[in-house]
Amino acid sequence: GGEQISSIGRGICVLLGISLEDTHKEIEHMVRKILNVRVFEDESGKHWSKSVMDKQYEVLCVSQFTLQCILKGNKPDYHMAMPAEQAEPFYNNFLEHLKKAYKPELIKDGKFGAYMQVNIQNDGPVTIELESPAATMDPKQLTKLEKQQQRKEKTRTKAPSESSRERNAPRNKDDPSASSGAEGDVSSEREP
Repeated sequence: GGEQISSIGRGICVLLGISLEDTHKEIEHMVRKILNVRVFEDESGKHWSKSVMDKQYEVLCVSQFTLQCILKGNKPDYHMAMPAEQAEPFYNNFLEHLKKAYKPELIKDGKFGAYMQVNIQNDGPVTIELESPAATMDPKQLTKLEKQQQRKEKTRTKAPSESSRERNAPRNKDDPSASSGAEGDVSSEREP
């Protein structure tokens, strides 16, 4: 909206993607890693020696659900991103932990859920991906979570089904709404 929400000088920009499997247990781990990762040089110019806390630099956090994107062909799929109504309190809790672990005045953030233009001057460029311990789960568990989320989404968008008596009743051959399944329709429900 043409308004500057936050800005920092030298420091770290954290693009935070929150997924369905993330729990509050991982917040402490991520905060510790973000504040202690050694990406800055020391006074003698030695690279990878100092953390953002060592240098007393700032931290800018931006919530970015697109980091949870899974490509299905060429189309982005975001079903593994935590829904906004859960992700916003999670994100706010993450910010509070950062502020408690460091200096609150050095922690800045964007506007949750807003369309923002983020300008980053990436020094180096250095980009480091940090994942919570839950993100290291095996692919079978991830697939199971994806299937559970897809079932939830289908349940939320599905219209109420017919009663079991109507569903199991034999269909008349002359009934135009009866499906033979010839076109891949395996649904037992009729459109109203």
